[in-house]
Amino acid sequence: MRVRGLLLAAAALPAAALATPAAAQTAAAPAAAQSGQSMDELRGELREARGEIAEQRQRLDAQDARIRALEGRLNMMAGNAAPGQPAQPGQAPGTAPVQVAQGSAAPPAGVEHVGEAPQPRIEVPQVPVLGDQGAVITRAGQFTFEPSLEYVRSDRNTALFRGVSVAESLLIGVFDISETHQDLLTAATTLRYGVTNRLELSVRAPFVYRFDSEVLTPVANAPGANTQSEGFTDKAYRLGDVEFDARYQITPARADRPFVIGTLQVVAPTGSNPFGVPRDSQGRELRAATGAGFWGVTPGVTAILPTDPGVLFGSLSYTHNFARNENTQIPPVLITHVDPGDSFALSLGIGLALNQRTSINFGYSHSWILGSHSTVQLLAPQPNDPNLPVITATRDLQLGRFLFGISYRVSDKTTINWALEVGATADAPDIRTTLRIPITFGS
Repeated sequence: MRVRGLLLAAAALPAAALATPAAAQTAAAPAAAQSGQSMDELRGELREARGEIAEQRQRLDAQDARIRALEGRLNMMAGNAAPGQPAQPGQAPGTAPVQVAQGSAAPPAGVEHVGEAPQPRIEVPQVPVLGDQGAVITRAGQFTFEPSLEYVRSDRNTALFRGVSVAESLLIGVFDISETHQDLLTAATTLRYGVTNRLELSVRAPFVYRFDSEVLTPVANAPGANTQSEGFTDKAYRLGDVEFDARYQITPARADRPFVIGTLQVVAPTGSNPFGVPRDSQGRELRAATGAGFWGVTPGVTAILPTDPGVLFGSLSYTHNFARNENTQIPPVLITHVDPGDSFALSLGIGLALNQRTSINFGYSHSWILGSHSTVQLLAPQPNDPNLPVITATRDLQLGRFLFGISYRVSDKTTINWALEVGATADAPDIRTTLRIPITFGS
């Protein structure tokens, strides 16, 4: 209050000074008439008095601008505006409203600008759908709980040959047609925490229900063919591979360039190992696996570019899977060492806001998985068999997926996201659909 009073007193001084020339002009008129001054002399004194008034007015305007600047700085130092006092339209938070006299198109001449107007804060655009493709950083102090439900369907029809290859054009053995179906239902819980406005840590724990079915049908009239088709099924329900993620916003928020976010993901082999599940005498799985069986590390980078009313996003990542020793019998061989293939992934997409609550996303994702290498040896080697162990390699896989998603913001804290992926290559799953509901807590 004391500072406010001093400021008001400072404003009153120029006003008193402004009134002095006017009073002197009024009192000078009768005196001039009695003293016999000429009309020209009176006009000159009048012009001089008006000039003094204009000069005092400019000083008053400058003093008023200085007071407004001081008030703005005091408000910023005191923690912005008082509680319950809304900012005026177009007014930056923490600054006093600037009043301009009616009829003036520009600030008065001689007014000195104090400081710079605060730059508007650029908010990182939210991409709620396809979160694993272009998600943004959780704000500092916020905690997000995200339950999700995912369903994956894969169908495969392949031709198998069991026998001996004598030459490129001569095969002695049995041809079979294998038809496999896989249903994967995953209920996951993800916890995210914003350590700072640029660093986020998260963990995801999935519970997997997997059901596999296979029908093995011999080709009709093939030499040595079986007379009937064989069917096999296996299923499992247990914890999958737990994921740990760290994301850091590399570039500051700028409206003229993309927001770049660095990511690091670590996958722990907490699910059942495909090389450790029980098998029958033919090497077929009696229980499906719910994990990959290997540790994996995935560094990556995500770029998000706001283009009102849409958002462009893209990500690039590399996954390294660590090799491990095994002791798995799949007749007629024993697997002693497995080095799973690494992979590269690239995704691009766009998000469009339909209104303040609803948005849609379109995109494409492609993964190139390098072939794995296994060290094997025969369980019952014969004298004429080649020197073992040997290293076998599988072919590379190309997984292309078309992406589509819809997001609906229920409130400032809750959003419902639904995403759909459709396989674009033969190696990719036929369909994947995910429902996620992130709920944010904290300021």
